[in-house]
Amino acid sequence: MTTITAERPAATPSFGAAADFTGTGQLLRLFLRRDRVVLPLWVLLLGAMPAIQVLSIKGLYKTQADLDQYAVSLEKSPALAAMYGPVFDSSLGSVGTWKAGAMYTMIAIATILTVIRHTRVEEETGRAELVGATAIGRYAGLTAALIMTFGGAVVAGIICTATLYSADLPAAGSVAWGAALAASGLAWAAVAAIAAQVSAGARVARGVAFGALGAAFALRAVGDAGNGVLSWFSPLGWALQIRPYAGERWWVLLPLLAVVVLGTVAAYTLLRNRDTGSGLIAERPGPAAAAPALSGPVGLAWRLQRGSLLGWAVGFALYGMLIGGAVNSVGDMLNENSTVRDLIERMGGSSALENSFVSYALTMLAAAAAAYSISAALRLHDEESSSRVEVTLAGAVARSRYALSHIGFALLGPAVLLLVAGAAVGIVWGASTGEMSKLPDALGGAAVQVPAVWVITGITVAIYGLAPRFTPVAWGVLSGVIVLFLVGSLDGLPQWLVDLVPFVHPPKVPGAPFQAAPLLWLTGIAAALVAVGVAAFRRRDLR
Repeated sequence: MTTITAERPAATPSFGAAADFTGTGQLLRLFLRRDRVVLPLWVLLLGAMPAIQVLSIKGLYKTQADLDQYAVSLEKSPALAAMYGPVFDSSLGSVGTWKAGAMYTMIAIATILTVIRHTRVEEETGRAELVGATAIGRYAGLTAALIMTFGGAVVAGIICTATLYSADLPAAGSVAWGAALAASGLAWAAVAAIAAQVSAGARVARGVAFGALGAAFALRAVGDAGNGVLSWFSPLGWALQIRPYAGERWWVLLPLLAVVVLGTVAAYTLLRNRDTGSGLIAERPGPAAAAPALSGPVGLAWRLQRGSLLGWAVGFALYGMLIGGAVNSVGDMLNENSTVRDLIERMGGSSALENSFVSYALTMLAAAAAAYSISAALRLHDEESSSRVEVTLAGAVARSRYALSHIGFALLGPAVLLLVAGAAVGIVWGASTGEMSKLPDALGGAAVQVPAVWVITGITVAIYGLAPRFTPVAWGVLSGVIVLFLVGSLDGLPQWLVDLVPFVHPPKVPGAPFQAAPLLWLTGIAAALVAVGVAAFRRRDLR
């Protein structure tokens, strides 16, 4: 009689074994090569922006008395505190970098996108499983992604410190600002690493990470507009509470570093306890039969895009309400300085400072709407890289019809977002002044920005159609456009270079006369770019 003995499975290597990290260096070089354009762009942009803000304030407020008056006027506005954070001191460093506090949020967005792109996206497309079949350790992908992202955040902090110090600001405050920026990027990279373990889909992972970021922003905004208590429950609030140039609180770096350590350990632990390609939250099985609304490419695109559009709409509505609440206090504040008043009037094209502020704020929201538009257009790239587009096009679906179903959301989505923001601005602004005529003014100011956003959409579609490998470069294009817009607003660049920015051409409504010609030109350019992209997509091979 033959005895069959069950063979014991091989012991799973313990966490931290050297074999688990085999191939990290090779993957790191691969990730750096893939991000050779986008990574330097966001590192340089975020590192240099605080110093650019300081130089602008330095040119506008030439005496300490002007800075004192400006700081006092800022402290009077809870809406401005909610948008950008509190002002802790009237020194040039503190006041000059006040608005640059938004960089803590921007570096969070950059690190979240970078980590998930090189972790969950790799698993979703099947590349991680293919690479894992070779001599690559289980933790190599996550480790390479974190090393690259951590390195980018640290380099951004170093650039920030160097540029601020070169602007004749105190060394201690400059180091504190750079450390806060770097620590914020590190903390949100760790949060993204955890989110990447939650779902088998990259979009859900991004949603989890950005949901955490949105909650942190809300806590900080409500806390800074009130008594400040809630700000201490937000990592974004911790970064501001380091207080560069206002009696630095170095110990506040410790909670941020704790998030980095605990988040990183948690991400590795969660990765160890799941299978490649799966998530901690199992995907729900869909119904056996599709609903009639999913019978065509437009219905499918709506199903894929609706959650993202709704989330962005909520964010735009909330931020529009903050802008509407801040208009009156901004008008009073800017009237106190003739240099600032002349600059804002030149940029806004109106003698009414409140109208100019609304126009400028809506222009910045247009840049954010362009980010949504790129994200919506990149859905085409995601579907193609994951081979799902082949299944769709195997049916009676023309390539142009399929492409336009997603491009439609990339074009109409920003219009919806800007109109939602414009309505929120107008309602709150009108309620605070008792003049509901502010509502159509704000809606008009939002509507004229849409063609400028469409140009960015067209660039994205054209890159996707002509060179799909480089489609993510659209994020770099948007980053460059924002830098040119911000620097050009300070008269720091030749006019021909500033004219390359789509957002400088729409009429500065409300306040300035409406002009249709710039909008028609922008719309025509966008239409031509979209046509080129769709035509190229029809004629090239998939993937």
